[in-house]
Parts: sequence; C-alpha cells; structure tokens
Amino acid sequence: MFELAWPWILLLLPLPWLLRLLLPPADSGEPVLKVGFLGELEGLAGRRARLNLPTWRQQAPVVAIWLLLLLAAARPQWLGDPVPVAASGRDLLAAVDVSGSMDFPDMHWQGEDVSRLTLVKALLGDFLQDRQGDRVGLILFGSQAYLQAPLTFDRRTVRTYLDEALIGIAGKNTAIGDAIGLAVKRLRERPAQSRVLILITDGANNGGQIHPLTAARLAAQEGVRIYTIGIGANPEASGTPGLLGLNPSLDLDEASLREIGELTHGAYFRAHDGVELASIGDTLDQLEPVAQQPTRARTAKPLYSWPLALALMLSVLLVIAAQWPDNLLQRLLRRPRFLQPHPEWQERLKRLRLRKRR
Repeated sequence: MFELAWPWILLLLPLPWLLRLLLPPADSGEPVLKVGFLGELEGLAGRRARLNLPTWRQQAPVVAIWLLLLLAAARPQWLGDPVPVAASGRDLLAAVDVSGSMDFPDMHWQGEDVSRLTLVKALLGDFLQDRQGDRVGLILFGSQAYLQAPLTFDRRTVRTYLDEALIGIAGKNTAIGDAIGLAVKRLRERPAQSRVLILITDGANNGGQIHPLTAARLAAQEGVRIYTIGIGANPEASGTPGLLGLNPSLDLDEASLREIGELTHGAYFRAHDGVELASIGDTLDQLEPVAQQPTRARTAKPLYSWPLALALMLSVLLVIAAQWPDNLLQRLLRRPRFLQPHPEWQERLKRLRLRKRR
C-alpha cells in the first residue's frame, strides 16, 4: 500500500507563485531605458504591451522539478503486510552506578582481575541483549541520575550505550534515591505488572535529592519491582588496597539495598565475583513475562529516492540546455580531423569527378 508519511508538505505547492506575487522584482543594478511614448505606441497598435514572460513550455520543467521535490519531501513509502512483533510485555530498566569506586579492580573474571564497571558491562550487557521481547532501557547514576537509553526494543543500542559508559561521567558520589526516582518516572505510565528495575551499585547513598527508601516506597505504590545488586569483593578477601588502604566494599549499604528489594516485592543479590554476578543474571532471566496484547507492525520501504533522482536529472538537463553552445554539438558530430582525407587527395578527387562529367 502506497502512503505519504508527511502529506501536509504538499500544502507548500503554491509557495513559488505566492513569492512571485508578494516579493518585489529583482533589481539588476543596471540603468533602465524609459520610453515616454509607450502609451501612444500601444494606442496605435490597438493592444497593450505585454511583459516577455516565459511560456508554459519553458515553465513546465521547473514546475515538474518543484513537484518532484515536494513529493520526495513528503516521504513516499510502500507499506507491507502487517507482521506480528514478539513482545513479552515487560519494561526493564537497568540503573548502573558509575561513581569513582566502580573503577576498583577487585572482581575476578576469566582468570583476570577487572574493575567492577568492566565486569558489569560484560555480564549485564549480555543479560540485556538476550531479553527478547522486553523493552529495555539504561540509567547511569553517580552524583546525579541520567537516562542514557529510553525504553526500546533495540537491545543492541542499549548495550552499546552501556559499553560506552565511563567512570565519573555522572559525578563521583552515589545517588541511589535519584536513580530509583528517575526509573519510577519512566515506568509509571507503562502497563501494570510489567515494571522492573535492576539497580547495581557498590556503595551507599551519599548524593542526590531523594532518600533511597522514600523512592522505594514510591516505586512500591507505582508497582515497580526493584532488584538490587551489591557488587564488590569481600574486604578481607581482596588483595588490592583502596584509598588510604581501605577497600571500597566497606561502604556497601547492604541493609538499605535489601530493604529496597523487600519494599518493592523484588530481591537483593550480592555479587562478590564474576561467577556470582553471572548466576544472578541467570536468576533474573527466569522472570515470568507478562502477557500483553500482541502488537503488529508494517514494514515500510522508502521511495523518496525515485522522485529525488528524477528532479536531479531534470535539473542537469536544464543546465545543459542553458549552458551548452549551439554549435558545439555539431562540432562533435563531425568526423575527426585525422579521419578526413588529405587536401591533396581532395584536389585529385575533384579533378576525377570533372573528367567523368565531361
């Protein structure tokens, strides 16, 4: 089925003629010859002198170019048959802590010691990309919380945004309450029983405007389930000292994270290394999808390139017609000079023709 995505653009069709009527004539800057007896000449001729305007044949190519440009701007497209789109009905937001402590390299994964954020990027990225049928989004929080990726079915793009997250991009503190509040704001308008927030942090709330438990109670009222994950190795098990010899895992407020999960009918998980974080992902992956009315979408094939190409071809032809010399084409059609006979042979041919006539 043919369709114009922006048909209102066709209302600009009379714009060139309106501009011609409203705008004053262009001033070439050259002196104008004034004829004082033009009225007498018109009376003798019995008709009024007309302006030498282009004929309809001269205007037709320009009008065609304008129509083709408007048609291309209206975004013509061919809509295919409706295709069902798989959707589980769950809207899942992931809030990731990007404060300075997330750069602490105390996580063991695949035989190497990596930073906490590096491990979250690897495992949470795989988790989000495998959520087929879910709309996923990403929140990054530090001193403030920012919506990095809104809810979308494009899970690959969300993972790309997660991979590009940098330590300290949102500040050095940890605003857990603001992250929960932002998630509730984005999820409250979605269908009930399909609102999920996964919050990953390695510290306690020390920034922002909202207390985490206050935000959790608001989330419970809006039906948002929160699964909190505390990340970081045990202080006594980590061999890498932090600032002033202290391990940042000492700041992890497990009591508050556990209470947030209980208030919102979610859960709290503790990840000491990569293996535990991967198992937490497997547990979260078993969330039952919420049935929703199946959605259907049509594939749209854009067709704007065809009228745009025709307009370009007509423009090129007009330029050639205006700039190409009249005698240049005739010169090109003549035989090349090296194919023409020698002047001496031309003279001999003339003599032979004269003899034959005699």
